Amino acid sequence: MAAPHPARPDALTLEVVDLIASVVARYHEEYEEAAAEHALTGAQAKLLGLLCLEPLPMRKLAHRLKCEPSNVTGIVDRLEARGLAERRPDPADRRVKLAAATDEGRRVARSLRESLRFAREPLAGLSEQERLTLRDLLQRMVGGTD
Repeated sequence: MAAPHPARPDALTLEVVDLIASVVARYHEEYEEAAAEHALTGAQAKLLGLLCLEPLPMRKLAHRLKCEPSNVTGIVDRLEARGLAERRPDPADRRVKLAAATDEGRRVARSLRESLRFAREPLAGLSEQERLTLRDLLQRMVGGTD
């Protein structure tokens, strides 16, 4: 016997999905523009942002970016040539090289992030409680902490 089909989403759910898609599209468009203003590709900017969180080995970077490790090597090479990233030995396993953001890389990543206006401006029109509620709901949607 075939498994029952899940219920079709209601109109409100479809509207919310469309709004999320619009937010994501606007974010990616503005992110690419902001990256270009810093003479970075979107992939370089995204990788630099990841490196600002923590130094990572190439394989983990590739996994997070959903691309081949050889592509990550090229991106890190270009960031390293600009002084935005560096490779260093992993203290836990000196055979492994970690990519890490430099001070200049962190400065550029912060500047890029601060230049993203599309969300900041509409969010400023929400009260602090509304922003907290939105944050909490988004965290629930992506499986984060409540």
